[in-house]
Amino acid sequence: MAKDKVIIFDTTLRDGEQAPGATMNIEEKLLIAKALEKMGVDVIEAGFPAASNGDFEAVQRIAKTIKNSVICGLARAKKSDIERTAEAVKSAARPRIHTFLATSPIHMEFKLKMTEEQVIAAIKESVSFARNFVPEVDWSPEDATRSKRDFLFKTIETAISAGANTINIPDTVGYTTPEEYFELISAIKNNVSNIDKAIISAHCHNDLGLAVANSLAAMRAGARQIECTINGIGERAGNAALEEIVMAIKTRGDFYNIETSIDTTMISRISKLVSNITGFAVQYNKAIVGANAFAHESGIHQDGMLKNRSTYEIMTPQSVGLEKTNLRLGKLSGRAAFKDHLKGIGYELSEEMFSAAFQKFKDLADKKKEILDEDLMSLVDDSLVHKKSHYSLIDLDVKSGTKKDAEVSMKIKIDSEEVFSTFRSKDGTVDAIFCAISSAIPHNATLELYQVQAVTEGTDAQANVVVRLKQNNRIFSANGAHSDVLVASAIAYINCLDKLKHN
Repeated sequence: MAKDKVIIFDTTLRDGEQAPGATMNIEEKLLIAKALEKMGVDVIEAGFPAASNGDFEAVQRIAKTIKNSVICGLARAKKSDIERTAEAVKSAARPRIHTFLATSPIHMEFKLKMTEEQVIAAIKESVSFARNFVPEVDWSPEDATRSKRDFLFKTIETAISAGANTINIPDTVGYTTPEEYFELISAIKNNVSNIDKAIISAHCHNDLGLAVANSLAAMRAGARQIECTINGIGERAGNAALEEIVMAIKTRGDFYNIETSIDTTMISRISKLVSNITGFAVQYNKAIVGANAFAHESGIHQDGMLKNRSTYEIMTPQSVGLEKTNLRLGKLSGRAAFKDHLKGIGYELSEEMFSAAFQKFKDLADKKKEILDEDLMSLVDDSLVHKKSHYSLIDLDVKSGTKKDAEVSMKIKIDSEEVFSTFRSKDGTVDAIFCAISSAIPHNATLELYQVQAVTEGTDAQANVVVRLKQNNRIFSANGAHSDVLVASAIAYINCLDKLKHN
């Protein structure tokens, strides 16, 4: 029996970026978009073009570059928004406009200050206007799960009549449950007279931890598009996680009888890429992509795994791109072995990027006995993300102890100029490092987060440091990876200032 296909609509670059601190620059967005296209994502929501010139340029660049995925831009129900979005996506092989208007009583009364009649008129006008520019229009009744049913049905019917091809049903505040959402999608199918002319889509937020469960329930009820993000990033508690939805469909194909176009072996790679770019660490126990997702420490579990892997694993690490190679890397490894290993874990770099990554590998191999895949992913992704940095750390010297102030001297490259900076602090080495950097690169941002994680196990593990800064109500995040946690801290702070100053 042939399986139905569900369309995977990725909104990491739009809804995901709305998570406080997840700001991405144009090059970073393009990097993620290329990875999403390669993975087989059907629709990439590339941004909100009317929000800023930067977002407009990012969507426009992605539309010109990506050939195999639909490129979508978000627009409010305003002609100016729709025109701006149409201009941004017009170069795409398959352009789409996603427009929306709130339909719940609380949103209409307090946010829109519009009557039901005014909302209906605005839907008709905005959707038909959008169809003048693109063949595909995705329409969302914002806060659908808290809307009155009869009115919701009427808005959907209006949108389809005006030209919407996809009707997205957002659980905007993560309020619904799987049973309720299943019943809502079923009710829409049974009560909207022209629903057969559109695809029903699900967009779920994770405020109650139910986003994935709700999305799968909607799919069972007949939704054939799911909006989701890598690692589940997004506003507040985030969105439905793409990797969890896709692997649930794949692993439980016997139950869902649905398929996607996603190459699941790229999931781990893209998860790490998005985490590296946004500075949002993936929790260890995160399903599918967490560090412990395929780890077994209990003696009972280990015994079962040795006898038969399926005793405690319902999917293989290889299915999400975690296949290990027998080629071990160390300081004596050459370029050929390094390139072969990178290819084995999904990286094909330009000669320039390969040379930069190889040098970083050699530097790390001098300090670390065994280089693991996670080490390679971290240093290569760091090279890709920060390859066009305006600021970089050249040298760092630290003196500290239990009975004296921390003293730091460092050399920072600012564009083509090398700047020397020193600082002494009673508050420790990290404070001294950050103050020395701030002296060389003046700013008025405040530190919102300083977080240290080990990329791998052991005392020789690379440290991955995340820094988050806030300036003028904008939040910027960046990371730095190095075998020395203090150097990683300096790199992270400099990378974050680079984003702050050049975004």
